[in-house]
Amino acid sequence: MPQWVEAGVWGLAGGGALVVGALVAWFVRVPRDVVAVVMAFGAGVLIAAASFELVDEAEKTGGLLATACGFLGGAVAYVLANVLLARRGARHRKRSSDQPSESEQAGSGTAIAVGALLDGVPESVVLGVSLLSGGGIGVAMLAAVVISNVPEGLSSVAGMKQAGRRPGYVFGVWGAIAVASGLSAALGNLLLDGASPQLIAVITAVAAGAILAMVADTMIPEAFERARLYTGLCTTAGFLTAFVVERLG
Repeated sequence: MPQWVEAGVWGLAGGGALVVGALVAWFVRVPRDVVAVVMAFGAGVLIAAASFELVDEAEKTGGLLATACGFLGGAVAYVLANVLLARRGARHRKRSSDQPSESEQAGSGTAIAVGALLDGVPESVVLGVSLLSGGGIGVAMLAAVVISNVPEGLSSVAGMKQAGRRPGYVFGVWGAIAVASGLSAALGNLLLDGASPQLIAVITAVAAGAILAMVADTMIPEAFERARLYTGLCTTAGFLTAFVVERLG
């Protein structure tokens, strides 16, 4: 099997975890408290992945400046996308005493989907590039992607479903993101062979910046809105799980 095809398969596998989460949320009536707990756990996994698998690795390979620029760029891209969604009426934040409206539920789900795309594409590129060294796929990184993508898909689709989105729209969104992940991994392997460490660092850090912005702006607020006192513990558990996977990998 050509290496770029293998990279594409791994990228599709990571992105496919989003679809798995979406399927669970669509066909199984998951209580809102459970969705919140899973979302908080996924937030912790994402924070750990951004810290240990992305930012740290980017700084080691490409230097601090390239890492900082990519990191801020990813965060700005996510925030700008979220601002555009808010201006179209898809505001997802609400007071704790309010019940979420349909537009707020849809906005939260869409915001998570946007974040999944903005961090999933660079993440998949990183997976594809990891094969270029000849050491095989980064197991810890792949595990972190899968562990975090399932809660992302589940929590986003839960909001979309409650807001009345049709299945064609929901699975079209997540299927497209999964395919984009596979293509990104394949293209990353093909096009970045021999690329400068600084460029790789920027791409890696963009994923980390988008991840952290999404976690802070969407996932943790939404989880806290429902889980309250359990949010911190679940997020900590997710972080610790990803950290252990990274160290054992």
